[in-house]
Amino acid sequence: MNLLEVAHLQKSFDDTVVLRDISFHVEQGSVVSIIGPSGSGKSTLLRCMTMLEAADSGSIQYGDMQMYVPLANGGCTYADRQTLKAIKQQFGLVFQNFNLFPHMNVMSNLIEAPVHVLGIKKAEAIEYARTLLAKVGLSDKETAYPCELSGGQQQRVAIARALAMKPNILFFYEPTSALDPELTGEILKVIRSLAEEDMTMVIVTHEMAFAHDVSDKVIFMDGGVIVEQGDPRDVMDHPKNERTKAFLSRITEN
Repeated sequence: MNLLEVAHLQKSFDDTVVLRDISFHVEQGSVVSIIGPSGSGKSTLLRCMTMLEAADSGSIQYGDMQMYVPLANGGCTYADRQTLKAIKQQFGLVFQNFNLFPHMNVMSNLIEAPVHVLGIKKAEAIEYARTLLAKVGLSDKETAYPCELSGGQQQRVAIARALAMKPNILFFYEPTSALDPELTGEILKVIRSLAEEDMTMVIVTHEMAFAHDVSDKVIFMDGGVIVEQGDPRDVMDHPKNERTKAFLSRITEN
């Protein structure tokens, strides 16, 4: 079953084409990693999938819900508000810079949206939040404030906060790029444990070894197009396209 389908997606900023005819799907329980050089369109694609940017044309479908409605001129526009609200509840997004509420402690960060957006009872939200904090190894930090946590701890709280909304798909945008190398392992361990629990994830990452080991599918982008996609053992170990080979060889050299 495909939880997400992207078809013929296009996006431009003024005269600069950023995404060109992007198509792929994400199956339930799979991990899809999106890799590629800076400026390849990875972040714009993620922003389009999470409604932070509007596509110019093409389609994005969550289950049986279409994010966009086609227009007569070949473009597209957002679907109705009710549909978009339902789609937003399908996914969670973990940013590279944590984006925790600084004036709230860890527990309040986790229960704010479930209580006020989903209408979950506070006691139930707290119980589930404690389960999530145990999952990410932070059971002793529920009364701490973000400023009292390390970067790795803040990112683990951000992951727990996203999971608190019980999404079907979890998106990660460079989840380790704001961390010192020694803290990166904390986050990768959590993501790996989620993969083992069959959490559906889409990860934009520069961690090549991690993408290779944890992913069911790797998408290599360059110049706003998908150059190659498939099993990481094919795309990363035996790339067919010269652009993919050149990118991976530069990463290996570094």
